[in-house]
Amino acid sequence: MLMTTEKVSYAKRLSDAPAPAAWPRRMMQQVDVSYDPRFRTLWTYMKPIGIPCFNQNMIEELHHLFSEMHSHQGQTVCGHEWVPVDYSVIASRRAEIFNLGGDLRLFLNLIREKDREGLLNYAMYCVDGIYSRIRGYEASTVTISLVQGDALGGGFEFALASDVIIAEAGTRLGFPEILFNLFPGMGAYSFLARRIGPREAETMLLSGNIYTAEKLAELGVVDIVAPVGEGERTVENWIRKHHHQLNGMRTIYDCRKHIWPISYQELSDIASMWVDAALKIQDKDLRMMSRLLKAQTVQHAGYRYTESTQQFEEDERIAA
Repeated sequence: MLMTTEKVSYAKRLSDAPAPAAWPRRMMQQVDVSYDPRFRTLWTYMKPIGIPCFNQNMIEELHHLFSEMHSHQGQTVCGHEWVPVDYSVIASRRAEIFNLGGDLRLFLNLIREKDREGLLNYAMYCVDGIYSRIRGYEASTVTISLVQGDALGGGFEFALASDVIIAEAGTRLGFPEILFNLFPGMGAYSFLARRIGPREAETMLLSGNIYTAEKLAELGVVDIVAPVGEGERTVENWIRKHHHQLNGMRTIYDCRKHIWPISYQELSDIASMWVDAALKIQDKDLRMMSRLLKAQTVQHAGYRYTESTQQFEEDERIAA
């Protein structure tokens, strides 16, 4: 089996027109960012257009944001200056959905065309972003996932990449890829094996089951279950409670990463395995994938974000 040995960003291969180094934030259409100076917290909200999955444009926007922080050692732009980020929170603007995972429409096209390079480009672009969060942007930034809705497949993988996972009660998380004869190839096994052990990880991946936040907290996957509608407040309270211990907390999370490291090579090798596996699935598996895509399309057609409401709520939260 071919293993990826390159240790470089795949951004240029994925996009014909890579974002410039000083990409204006106003160009971002599927990612919102907000900086809270009180505890130097960067809130990053996904707001994908159409199906709430990791489409190529949103991945590029996230990749730019994370690469920016990585190259500036945990700093981000606020106004006209660079500011430090002690906490990086990832969440979603989509009501009742964190993220449904990979772009099934793209996968179907690339698999049918036997386009290995295209699949690998997509996978490695995801790996780049996930690895930046694993590394805390080379600044021991504490990373937090706030899950307020369904997190499936790659959405669940993305949530698992953080130091702390906070999910609202009743939210659903799982890996349904086995239903179309695949596996989640952008970090799921690596993250789960380190949190709950290889046997439990394999049981979860092979079952295709969807779990509640409460059940995953019992298993040790989710760290905190927040009351429904209280996710952001729970994150803020957690940060406020632990902020005076930031130095020690950062070091503890760094120790975890030192004892159970996840290397870029590990992630890229498994992503390459995922690509090879994707190119081997059969027509019946593609039909199942097509049915899931159709269901997603019908369910999420015509969704509109309420920008004015979002901004009002954001201003109220920062001012509180």
